[in-house]
Amino acid sequence: MPTKRKSQPSKAKTSAECDSLAELKPMRTFTQASLALEALPNMEKQRPGQPVSEHLKLDRMRALMAELGNPQQGQTFIHIAGSKGKGSTVEMLAACLTGCGYGVGVYTSPHLVDVRERIRIAGVPISEDDFMEHFNSVIAAAGKIEAEFGSATYFEVMTAMAFVYFAAQAVDLSVIEVGLGGRLDATNIITPALTCITEIQLEHTHVLGSTLPEVAGEKAGIFKPDVPAITVPQDEEVIAALRARAEEVGAPLAVLGVDIEFNQRFEADGSNGPQMRVGLMTERGEYEHMVVPLPGEHQALNCGLALAALDRLKVLGFETPEVRVAEGLAGTLRMGRSEVIWQQPRIIVDGAHTKESIGALVRAIGAHTRYDSMVVVFGCSVDKDIDGLLEEISRGADKVIFTKAADNPRAADPEMLRRKYIELSGKMAQVEPSVKEAINTAARAVGKSDLICVTGSFYVAGEAKRLFVEKETASAAT
Repeated sequence: MPTKRKSQPSKAKTSAECDSLAELKPMRTFTQASLALEALPNMEKQRPGQPVSEHLKLDRMRALMAELGNPQQGQTFIHIAGSKGKGSTVEMLAACLTGCGYGVGVYTSPHLVDVRERIRIAGVPISEDDFMEHFNSVIAAAGKIEAEFGSATYFEVMTAMAFVYFAAQAVDLSVIEVGLGGRLDATNIITPALTCITEIQLEHTHVLGSTLPEVAGEKAGIFKPDVPAITVPQDEEVIAALRARAEEVGAPLAVLGVDIEFNQRFEADGSNGPQMRVGLMTERGEYEHMVVPLPGEHQALNCGLALAALDRLKVLGFETPEVRVAEGLAGTLRMGRSEVIWQQPRIIVDGAHTKESIGALVRAIGAHTRYDSMVVVFGCSVDKDIDGLLEEISRGADKVIFTKAADNPRAADPEMLRRKYIELSGKMAQVEPSVKEAINTAARAVGKSDLICVTGSFYVAGEAKRLFVEKETASAAT
C-alpha cells in the first residue's frame, strides 16, 4: 500500500492513507468507496515496464472468495476470453438472454463513464448503495487475508464485488468477461457452464507471450474439464493451441463454421440500411437471418459466437426461442463500440485500441455511416503498436487531432503521435492537450454532413462520452 500520510482524527482514512486494508474503515458513501477503490493497485493504469506478477495471483483471489463464503459457487456463468470482440460478444449474449426473460448479470471491463458500468443486471448498473455495501464487505475480507497473500488489487476487488452482488440478487446466470489473458485472470476462479474464446491477437506480450500460440494458450486457461468451449475461426496455429489445451483438460471444443453450421452475409440494400445478417444451425435448433446489432463485418462472428452459446445453453434447460432472441439482440448496448454520443455535430466514440480493431472500425464506419468527411480525435497508450494504429487511422481519416486522456498514466505523448503520423502518412495533423479541447477543435472544423470519431483507447472514448453526459445533465438541470 502507499506510504501512510497524516489525516484528520475526525475523518476515516482512505485506502491511500492506510498501511493495510485491515485499517480501512467502512465507507459511508459511494464517492468514498470509489475513491478508495481507485487507490488500490491497478494493472489497468500501470506504466509499461513495471512488474505485474503481484497482480496475477489466483491464490489471493481464491482466499478472498473463501473469506466471503465463496458466493460464486452454485452460480451459472458463461466465461468469455479473447483479444478482440469479447466485450461485444458479452453485450450481445446478455441482451439475447435478457430478451428471453432471464435475470442476467454482466461483468465487464474497463468502463467508460462510471465504474458501476462494470457490474450490471439487465443492462442496469449496480446502485451506488449496493456498490458501497459490497465494496465494504469485500475490503473487510481482503484485510483479513492481506498479511498472508498481499493487498487485493482494483480488479480483484471489483471481480469479488460482482460475484457477491450477483449471488445476492439471485440472477439466473451471469456473463463474465476476462480482464487480461485468462489462465491467471481474477475471474478464472469460477467453474462456468460454458466458455467462449473470441479472436486471438498479439497483445500484452510481456505477460501473455510473444507468439499467437502462446497468447492462445493463456486465453485457453479458462477451459475446464467437461465444460463445453466454443471459439470463432482463427489462424491454424491458434486453433491448434486451443485444441491442445482443450484436450489436455478434457473440455469439448467446437469451432464456429467448422463444428457448428454458420453463415453470414452483408445486406446493403435493405430497408433498414447496411447490415450484417447471420444464421446458425445445430441439432438443437436454428437461428436464421439474425440482424447483427453492432456495425462492422467483424461483428458477425461475435454475434455468431453469442448465438452458439445460446444454443448450447438449451442443454441446461434455458429456453432461447428465435423471436425472443432477435428482440433481445436488437437492444444490445453499444458501450463504446461505434456508439453515437451526439448528433450535431455527429460524434462516435469507440474504444478500439489495436491495429486490427482500428482497421475494423474504419471499415465499419465506411460501410454503415454516411458522411462527407471524418475528423478523428485520437489518443492511445504508449505500449501499443503505434505505427500500426496510425497506418489504419490514415486510411479513413480526413483530418486527425491527437490528444490524451487525463486519467491514463500510460498515455502516449500527442506530439510524438503527430510526428509519427506525418512520417508514416505524409498528411498533416493537429495536437490538443485535452480530449475536450480536441473535440471543440474538431467541432469547429466539421459541417452538418461530417463526422467526428473519438478513438484509440477506452480512456479517450470514455472521457469524451463523460463530457457529453455532463453536458446533457447540465442542460436538463437548467
